[in-house]
Amino acid sequence: MTIFACILFLFSFNISAQEPDIPKGKSLFNANCASCHKLNKKLIGPALRGASERHEKEWLYSWVRNSASMIKSGDSDAIAIYEEYNKVAMNSFPQLSNEDIDNILAYSDYIPPKPAIVSNVSSNSDITNSNSTNDIILILLSFVLIVLIILLVLINKTLKNLLIQNGLLIDEKNNKKGIPIGKAFVQNQFLVIVSVVILLLSSTYFAFQYMLQIGVDQGYMPIQPIHYSNKIHAGDNQIECQYCHSSAKKSKHSGIPSLNVCMNCHENIAEYNGEEDLEKGYTRDFYTNEIKKLYKAVGWNENSQSYTGDTEPVKWVRIHNLPDFVY
Repeated sequence: MTIFACILFLFSFNISAQEPDIPKGKSLFNANCASCHKLNKKLIGPALRGASERHEKEWLYSWVRNSASMIKSGDSDAIAIYEEYNKVAMNSFPQLSNEDIDNILAYSDYIPPKPAIVSNVSSNSDITNSNSTNDIILILLSFVLIVLIILLVLINKTLKNLLIQNGLLIDEKNNKKGIPIGKAFVQNQFLVIVSVVILLLSSTYFAFQYMLQIGVDQGYMPIQPIHYSNKIHAGDNQIECQYCHSSAKKSKHSGIPSLNVCMNCHENIAEYNGEEDLEKGYTRDFYTNEIKKLYKAVGWNENSQSYTGDTEPVKWVRIHNLPDFVY
């Protein structure tokens, strides 16, 4: 019974040891393969997904470690791949073990389940709600101002009647000599103050409404024609800020980099394989579609890996418009 248990334990251990490590395969793929291969489309070399079905494992082990020797040996599959991809020999990776190659192949064949997408509340709706709140506040302030004006008018009228009754003020109705309306207005401090307050409040209201139209508001985040994330580029991938914003070295403005700068990397990066932000609805498919928009703008053909010349300008939405003295 003890011998049987030991055999069963060793058998289960061997099975578990042979299971591929997909996270390790991803790490090995990014370090050794990603510059020339994509998972499901051609790049410099063929797509890796399904390679274990197209070729035998032993053939793949030999090909990865030394493709040049297989071509020289006259292997038909090796020569066919060499001819198809412009006679560019694949780099040799003798340091990769069979287990490493198995992990890479397992990662290339792995299709993760689609995550549940959380509905995204756009920033525009937040801005609309903010603007509605501001309108309500302004309406309430206007109502309070009107009430104060009515109270001041009533108080002024009451005080004036008391002064007339006590003979301290001449009744203007019984006064035969009329006063010019302009002079009467200037002499009435109450009307002057109320007029100035109304003018200031109305000017402030219309100026504020105009500024809201051009987006002078906290949390203003317009939807751009191509979604760009500084978190992914400068944060996760540690790309130097001045690589894209080169004008910041000699100018007071960082400037918007041209799409050619984007294509320095995205000629070889056609898919997003990083972290997802499901709370905002930013999935891998979402970011990959944004890369497609970049290709359409610059006229890049993924299949032929060349520019078509058919370009489209990207109409970015302005966020800030600062005067020259602001740094």
